[in-house]
Amino acid sequence: MSTTQTAPQVKDTAISGDLYMSFELGDKSWKVTASDGRHGPSRYNVDAGDTAAVAHCIDKARERCKLEPQAKVHSCYEAGRDGWWLHRWLIEQGVDNIVVDSSSIEVNRHARRAKSDRIDGDKLLAMLLRHHRGERVWSVVHEPTPEDEDARRTHRELARLTQERTAHTNRIGSLLVLHNLRPHVIIGGRDWPAWWARHGEQVPPVLRAEIERESARLALVKQQVKAMEAQRRQELADGKQPQVAQLTQLRAIGPKGAWVLVKEVFGWRRFANRRELAGCLGLAPTPYASGDSQIEQGISKAGNKRARTILVELAWSWLRLQPDSAMTLWFNRRFAGAGKRSRRVGIVALARKLAIAFWRYLQNGEIPAGATLKPAIA
Repeated sequence: MSTTQTAPQVKDTAISGDLYMSFELGDKSWKVTASDGRHGPSRYNVDAGDTAAVAHCIDKARERCKLEPQAKVHSCYEAGRDGWWLHRWLIEQGVDNIVVDSSSIEVNRHARRAKSDRIDGDKLLAMLLRHHRGERVWSVVHEPTPEDEDARRTHRELARLTQERTAHTNRIGSLLVLHNLRPHVIIGGRDWPAWWARHGEQVPPVLRAEIERESARLALVKQQVKAMEAQRRQELADGKQPQVAQLTQLRAIGPKGAWVLVKEVFGWRRFANRRELAGCLGLAPTPYASGDSQIEQGISKAGNKRARTILVELAWSWLRLQPDSAMTLWFNRRFAGAGKRSRRVGIVALARKLAIAFWRYLQNGEIPAGATLKPAIA
């Protein structure tokens, strides 16, 4: 661990007697910047993940700023690949840490912007001081519990495996077209081995070996997807996922969509009102009003992309399978008779309404107006 020279004094004022620290997290090393708001920042380089070195930095920064050993420490870092383990460790050490949404950090737009770990660390520290002074300078990311964080792994892995399955299938099809082979069966499906046994000899040996390796990887991915989907169905059957089961009672909502919405949003996030919910999903409006100019820039798209995407898909299903619901009738009045662009705008508005309706349904059991439930299985 090495300490560089201190920089000019930080101008921001904050709570006297407290220490403020920012972490710029890299793959191999971290830049730790610390100050009490009166003295200039001290900068420390530590190996990535070295918690003992971080604790040593805190002690050295307290000593340099002539703070009491029990002085409160406030820290921050940008949300990224390190996830939540560092946040939880800092909390265990008594540090008041926050995790910041990197897209909400202000930048200078006047000219080409210089960027380095030192500059970013100083910027984070200055904004942390302003944050504790009472300014609203960024968005703070909400922490899931370790159990809620782990519960999100299933559907995220399934999404990646599904993409990988499509990639293998497309690759095999592209290789076959090189020799004018166009399978009339589903690649990797039940009839694929028989088709390949009849036509594989038409392919040169090196390419044939490549296709067979690709087919083996495809078979493995399909096997893993099948096992994970079976496990998820079993959890639903055993009553281990009550919110998912409740949401799937609504017609037009399947297990996949319900699982994503519960694990990403409704299962652990708490909202005071519908505006907070829309903001979390990136479905909040972004107005632009300056002088006589009044422009609506569309939704912010700053929230949970996975949940927002599945809500738009569910909105189309809702129109087909819930034709008598109040939300479908509203959409038909406003957008159904207009052009394609208007319907695309309307489907996002419907997705926002659906999110609010699902939230109220899970919280209070309030069935969306005019919606029907699936028939109970005897």
